[in-house]
Amino acid sequence: MESYVYRCGYVGGPDIRWQQIEPMELVDTVDGEAARLQTVVKMCRSDEGVHVRFECEDDHVVATYSKRDDPIYKEDVVEIFLDEEGLGTRYKEYEISPRNVVFDAMIDKKPGERPIVQVDWDDELLRTSVTARENGGLVYDLVFPVGSFFTPPVPGTNWRMNFYRIDDDRQGKRHYWAWSPTGKVDYHMPEKFGTILFE
Repeated sequence: MESYVYRCGYVGGPDIRWQQIEPMELVDTVDGEAARLQTVVKMCRSDEGVHVRFECEDDHVVATYSKRDDPIYKEDVVEIFLDEEGLGTRYKEYEISPRNVVFDAMIDKKPGERPIVQVDWDDELLRTSVTARENGGLVYDLVFPVGSFFTPPVPGTNWRMNFYRIDDDRQGKRHYWAWSPTGKVDYHMPEKFGTILFE
C-alpha cells in the first residue's frame, strides 16, 4: 500500500512564496486515478502558525450556502481533516466553499462506528479567503494560528491529515477527490490519513 507523506517546511518572513512550496495533488478518492480537474494542495509553517493553500481548476461553481456551519459539503467544497494526536479517535474537520463559507467540527470516532460530528465546535482563530485565479479556477487559503492546535507543531512533529475536494460538474455529477485515497466515497476514514512531517 502506498504511503502518503508530506514534509511541511518552515517559512520565515511575512510573505509566502507559494510557487516554491512542494505541491501534493488530489486524485479520485475511490481508485486513485487522475481527477477530472487539477487540485494542488500546499502547506507550510511560520511563526504565526500553519498555512494551507488549495489551487483548484474549476469550470463550474456550485455554492449557495452563506452561513457558517451550513451543510456546504452538499455543494462544491475543499476539506481538511486533521488528527493531531494520530490515534484516529478524535480529529478536526475544516471545509471552505467557493463563497468563503466555513464549516468546522470536532469529530469523535470509535472503530467500526459512525463518527460523532460536533458542529457546535468552532475554530475561532481560523482565517480563510478565496480568490479567483487569473487563468481561471479558485485559490483557497487557510491560516491556522498557533492557538488553533492542542500542541503547536515544532520540527519533528508528526500529524495525520487528509485533504479532499468535492466538485459538481455541469451535468450534476459529483466528483470526490483526495490526497490519500480512501477506497470509497467516505472521508471519515482516519486510518487512511496521510502523514505530515514538520521540518
